[in-house]
Amino acid sequence: MIEIVRADITTLRVDAIVNAANEALAPGGGVCGAIYRAAGPKLVDATSRIGGCATGDAVLTPGFSLPARFVIHAVGPIWHGGNAREAELLRQTYDSAFRVARGEPTIRSIAFPAISTGIYGFPKHLAADIAVRAMRDHDRAFDRIVACLFDPESEEYYAEAERALR
Repeated sequence: MIEIVRADITTLRVDAIVNAANEALAPGGGVCGAIYRAAGPKLVDATSRIGGCATGDAVLTPGFSLPARFVIHAVGPIWHGGNAREAELLRQTYDSAFRVARGEPTIRSIAFPAISTGIYGFPKHLAADIAVRAMRDHDRAFDRIVACLFDPESEEYYAEAERALR
């Protein structure tokens, strides 16, 4: 089962949180900026050494000053109207994050933000459907999967998507 919460992802006590990252793996706005601020300057050093990450892919770093031991940096697509494979790329982003998490056997709990729905402009209701389906497809591999949302609108979209799959 997927837990749907409205909270600050940087405060969650899970093994890994997912960062809605950019391709440069640089501190950004929204959830990305919040994660970098909460993790501290060592996170910038770690992602600088990695160098970058393609849209649809994900990489792992330590969580540094976060309660979570790891950060999975997952790069979602920018919305271009729906005809540039955005839905496929968003699903690939979630699958990549889960693949990275499974590669670290101590990750048993993971929290996701609403990837691509901020400045990348992905419609929240469509993103929620994709995210919840991906979480459901991977839920047997983890003890706990959290959809950590920032606003009531996203929280409702995720709850609707979860109910639709029951």
